[in-house]
Amino acid sequence: MSPRAPYRPEGLETDDGPEATPAARPGDPAVLPRLGLAGTLRWTWRQLTSMRVALMLLMLLAVVAVPGSVLPQYPQDPGAVARYLQDNPTLGPWLDRLGFFDVYASVWFSAVYLLLFVSLVGCILPRLRTHLRAVRARPPRAPRRFERFAVRDEATVAASPDDVAAAARRVLVGRFRRLPRFRVDVTRPGPGVVEVSAERGYLRESGNIAFHLALLGILVSVATGQMLSYRGQAIVIEGEGFANAMTDYDTFRAGSAVDPGSLVPFTLTLDAFTSRFTADARAEDFRADVTLTEPGEQPREATIRVNHPLTAGGAKVYLQGNGYAPDLVVHDAAGEVAFAGTVPFLPQDAVYTSNGVVKVPDVSTGDQIGLVGVLLPTAVVSPIAAASVRPEPDAPLLVLSVWSGDLGLDEGIPQNVYELDSSAMTQATEADGTPVTLFVEPGQTVELPDGLGTLTWQGLPRFVALDLRHDPSLPWLLAFSVVALVGLSVSLFTPRRRLWLRVTAGEEAGGAGRTVVAGAALARGDDVGLADELARVMDTVRDAPSERQDDESR
Repeated sequence: MSPRAPYRPEGLETDDGPEATPAARPGDPAVLPRLGLAGTLRWTWRQLTSMRVALMLLMLLAVVAVPGSVLPQYPQDPGAVARYLQDNPTLGPWLDRLGFFDVYASVWFSAVYLLLFVSLVGCILPRLRTHLRAVRARPPRAPRRFERFAVRDEATVAASPDDVAAAARRVLVGRFRRLPRFRVDVTRPGPGVVEVSAERGYLRESGNIAFHLALLGILVSVATGQMLSYRGQAIVIEGEGFANAMTDYDTFRAGSAVDPGSLVPFTLTLDAFTSRFTADARAEDFRADVTLTEPGEQPREATIRVNHPLTAGGAKVYLQGNGYAPDLVVHDAAGEVAFAGTVPFLPQDAVYTSNGVVKVPDVSTGDQIGLVGVLLPTAVVSPIAAASVRPEPDAPLLVLSVWSGDLGLDEGIPQNVYELDSSAMTQATEADGTPVTLFVEPGQTVELPDGLGTLTWQGLPRFVALDLRHDPSLPWLLAFSVVALVGLSVSLFTPRRRLWLRVTAGEEAGGAGRTVVAGAALARGDDVGLADELARVMDTVRDAPSERQDDESR
């Protein structure tokens, strides 16, 4: 026998020329074909749309969202971000460049988000197509051997094979034919033999697909909400109003697709604010009575309470906070009114000890004036200190320190209205060098030190902090969340079962026809109810009538 010629893969040349590829020999490494651009893209797509990668991306999304909960974020608290940058001069700027202070708008978070979206779409669509084909298909035919099934049974009955099949079909389909318990198919593979194939549990896969589609809907809704939502905060004083325009907000944040000029121009006036406290200063109720005027409608009265927002212009208006806003008038040294208006003081504790700053820039003579102080709603003054004992304004008192100089308002740098930049100011002091402290009661006028003018406390109205939120994706988020919960429940608790009956007509015995019924059942995974399901069908078959009856008439 001549030796076998060496194997040469198709397309490879022999070593007849100087540039020919040497022939493959036994033991040589396998020569793999080049993927090329199309093959590489196909391989990448298959990896991206695999369930393994989808789960990894979901976990990665949870990991990259952690900095948004740990670090301060620009949209929620720009002041906290500024303090973090000031306290961490080395690490802070690098985190800022990488987007860690606006995580959910960063490039890397968006990349993971979009990859997860694409992966879910690539996973769901093929499964949905396969599931729809399986739903329309007939149940699988009965296997040839029932002996290999762990759950099986056999019975001999007097009814004909057609009567047995009709009885089995009735119990498998159930009472509601349009929503059958089992999908049933009856075939006759040979003379005297009837096979019943039944299958249920397609809702398991339907629930699983519904869950993933709902998860996809949640991702789309969140992304849409980020683009179309806006949120703003405003402080409104009793007797004053608020218009839904950017200029009236103290802080305003909008999505990338929101046009500030498209805000619904409703107006809201705070008529009165009432609060109720217990004897130990615990809050019982906060109530803001407002008058709402929407475009094309008559003004109407409404009430805003905690956790009971007002709907206006398609947005929700929440009662976020409240406090006191002393009505003050400052006359400068020339007797001119340099400042007149209400100044919100922010509560710091349960008894509404409040801090505030009064900035008087319009002084006709001399330096600008800054007043920093504390408002005590129910003040108790001792030789050592002054404190508030109740949140109600039973004995209100203002305790102020006085500063003069340059407020820094003309430098064009935004300032916090609740803080005083004293770097270019001088605090007023007594002859012994101690700081001047003013104690002012409502209706009282006091002289400012160093001939700066006078201060008059005219009244003590209340203020409310309103939080307005508009997010058109919230109803969709709720709907998709409910669908996801229902789909997951159906997927977890719906059993997937297959059941077969082979009905064979036996020879006559004792003057009566005998029919042998063999049954088997199979489930996907562990199913403790599978044996009972088969037993229920076999019990019905044993009790089948011997006379054939039309299935539809029953």
